[in-house]
Amino acid sequence: MADWQTLDPEAAREAEKYENPIPSRELILQHLAERGSPAAREQLVAEFGLTTEDQIEALRRRLRAMERDAQLIYTRRGTYAPVDKLDLILGRISGHRDGFGFLVPDDGSDDLFLSPAQMRLVFDGDRALARVSGLDRRGRREGVIVEVVSRAHETIVGRYFEEGGIGFVVADNPKIQQEVLVTPGRNAGAKIGQFVEVKITHWPTPRFQPQGDVLEVVGNYMAPGMEIDIALRTYDIPHVWPEAVLKEAAKLKPEVEEKDKEKRIDLRHLPFVTIDGEDARDFDDAVYCEAKSGKLRLFGGGWKLYVAIADVSSYVKIGSALDAEAQVRGNSVYFPERVIPMLPEELSNGLCSLNPKVDRLAMVCEMTISKTGEMTDYQFYEAVIHSQARLTYNKVSTILEHPKTNDAKQLRSEYADVVPHLKQLYALYKVLLGARHTRGAIDFETQETRIIFGSERKIAEIRPTTRNDAHKLIEECMLAANVATAEFLKKHEIPALYRVHDGPPPERLEKLRAFLGELGLSLHKGKDGPSPKDYQALLEHIKDRPDYHLIQTVMLRSLSQAVYSADNQGHFGLNYEAYTHFTSPIRRYPDLLTHRAIRSVIHSKQDTPHVLRAGAMTIPKARIYPYDEAILEQLGEQCSMSERRADEATRDVTNWLKCEFMKDRVGETFPGVVTAVTGFGLFVELTDIYVEGLVHVTALPGDYYHFDPVHHRLAGERTGRSFRLGDTVEVRVMRVDLDERKIDFEMAEKTLSAPIGRKNRTDEKPVRKNAGKSGTKPTEPPPVEAAKPARRSAPAKTVKASDGAYRSSDAAANNAEVRKSREVKKALLADAKSGGRASESGKSGRAAPAKDAGKPSKPSKHRKGPPKSGAAPASKSGGSRKPKAKS
Repeated sequence: MADWQTLDPEAAREAEKYENPIPSRELILQHLAERGSPAAREQLVAEFGLTTEDQIEALRRRLRAMERDAQLIYTRRGTYAPVDKLDLILGRISGHRDGFGFLVPDDGSDDLFLSPAQMRLVFDGDRALARVSGLDRRGRREGVIVEVVSRAHETIVGRYFEEGGIGFVVADNPKIQQEVLVTPGRNAGAKIGQFVEVKITHWPTPRFQPQGDVLEVVGNYMAPGMEIDIALRTYDIPHVWPEAVLKEAAKLKPEVEEKDKEKRIDLRHLPFVTIDGEDARDFDDAVYCEAKSGKLRLFGGGWKLYVAIADVSSYVKIGSALDAEAQVRGNSVYFPERVIPMLPEELSNGLCSLNPKVDRLAMVCEMTISKTGEMTDYQFYEAVIHSQARLTYNKVSTILEHPKTNDAKQLRSEYADVVPHLKQLYALYKVLLGARHTRGAIDFETQETRIIFGSERKIAEIRPTTRNDAHKLIEECMLAANVATAEFLKKHEIPALYRVHDGPPPERLEKLRAFLGELGLSLHKGKDGPSPKDYQALLEHIKDRPDYHLIQTVMLRSLSQAVYSADNQGHFGLNYEAYTHFTSPIRRYPDLLTHRAIRSVIHSKQDTPHVLRAGAMTIPKARIYPYDEAILEQLGEQCSMSERRADEATRDVTNWLKCEFMKDRVGETFPGVVTAVTGFGLFVELTDIYVEGLVHVTALPGDYYHFDPVHHRLAGERTGRSFRLGDTVEVRVMRVDLDERKIDFEMAEKTLSAPIGRKNRTDEKPVRKNAGKSGTKPTEPPPVEAAKPARRSAPAKTVKASDGAYRSSDAAANNAEVRKSREVKKALLADAKSGGRASESGKSGRAAPAKDAGKPSKPSKHRKGPPKSGAAPASKSGGSRKPKAKS
């Protein structure tokens, strides 16, 4: 095959890229497939007729790269074979807190169950090749790990312990069950119980545990702020600035230089204002609105809306250390009272931030909007602005929504120069809101909370946040700018990152329809499924029903999660054909990429009415925007991942803080609402406290409970009692486990003694005796025993006066109805082994194995909080600024 170049479909590309071209990956795979057997490197060298040292070395590197990318596998005989010829499956490892796990295939096929023995070879998040070893009793595929392609973690965060003079680390991540042995003499002085970060030096094998060296002692257990330090390391969130980044940031001037203001549109005469939260520190957007006069009254009117966004792309250059670090971070992470910024504070809170009373560089989107809320024109340009005021949502709301109050009069006097323009913004907002309803965007009502700290970072209060018209006003302005940006990118055929939100997946939609059918409701059955208008129409139809929040929750969980992608598929929730992110380049990397795309047009010679140039010089596009669709798709995946990572980390920290808040309340009783129903129990949110916990199915007395996923309920087999999403219940705090971020509840006597079918329920729909059973036999797992009914012949137990005191350690044992049969133990064990898996979106697992189910002192195996839905927005608590117009 010395003439391999004539057979190589990518020969021209190889010749262009390399001085001494070698066979492409495509040809190597084709040759191995046609060869019929694996080949050693020396055999491939001979068969391709490669003779020079450079070619042989290049082939060696290419084969290693193909092995790394799971295109080839290096066999025990020293040969290379195509992965697809060995019936191997490539995928990502998803661990479970009970020790087993799954391989989630890249090709979207069914997951492979991995036994605890197989999971000892890998960590959660690793990429691996596996082969199907057989089927379990449910007919599902089981797998065996063949090779680990890449490791997800170089370091592990956990608590340090010693036993028999040997140190080891127990991972804080419950999906990682392996203990990491610490190399003798390399524990960095860690004390027993402290949190440490350990670097893996020896990966696990069938015979040996993983081993590593302690890099850093993070701190003491329960130290204030420790929860954030742990989350940063557990979720691999970059939080230390590299030296090169600090050097570049130090070179920037604290104020905008005069030379940088040249060749820009000067808007310093316009009274721009920023409107943000009380404790915001980075201001990346400012707004100004004026009424648009027209000669003909019938066709005149409307508004000019100016949205000025911090011009980060002027300071963060492609190829710089600042850009590289921003790309790795992906976004700022907002923890309660602490922010991990995407850019150093010199930029995020200083030079880029649109602070009041100082000149700042901005990228402006100027829009013309008609009196019916239609955008009739838009232009983008580089500008210099001078913000007149730093306003807050509460101040603007007081001025606009409560104009007759004394506070409003005082504020109008203080901000007299900008109040007329705020009134124009408010008028425009009402028109845009009407256009939003006409368009049919889905408008869910969700409740966010804010954690209020007392001394030593202890939670004093968990307070619900309210969205006033000032929040919504800014949101509508940002949505308009983002839509104009997406239209600009499409019109100028620039490859870019879009914010994509797909419609509901078929399986979720089917469950939603079944649920709605039970309530006498339905969604439009069109050819392509329901539209956003159909969702919104249903929300409008049910808004006065007592079960509104229950139905809205189920509808919300039927939707997908929005992602970044170079392939524009539209935004289902907002009902836009194209949508992108433009308004927050200080804290989101996709927005910075969008700014570069716009700059590439401004600094080109392209004739377009949608940009203004104040003498801006022409710059080669490659210097401003050197991205093609393939690169952007990779960046989109990276940014989507970092967004999910931030959501998971902040949720983890919030759960830690809430557990700490509740640990002194064990034994107390609280009212709550069922917020999620799973096969292993009920998640209940405490009313007015906004803390969630689990009532495990084994803590439900007196019956065998079946999980009905369609109707979101656990239904009792014997009594007919059922617990359903949206039920109001009263629960007692049984146990708080800070390490696993979980809170266990049990039903209080008031709930259990309520007449069956008469429990307080938000929809007040009576429960049928045979709840969960229908004309067709449901396809559900075997019944899980919550508690065996007490035998009638059992003698009454004499209760001492001291027995009235509540003890969290023996709560389950004191329940006289809790008895475990041997058959049910087997069912529980099988259910835990092959049931709930922790999905990529963070769904909680199923019940613990039966050997633990009967131990009252052992917490149930779950992570506190409900299973995450792809569509459910993660609420960000604490004093950090909330992102605006985030879909």
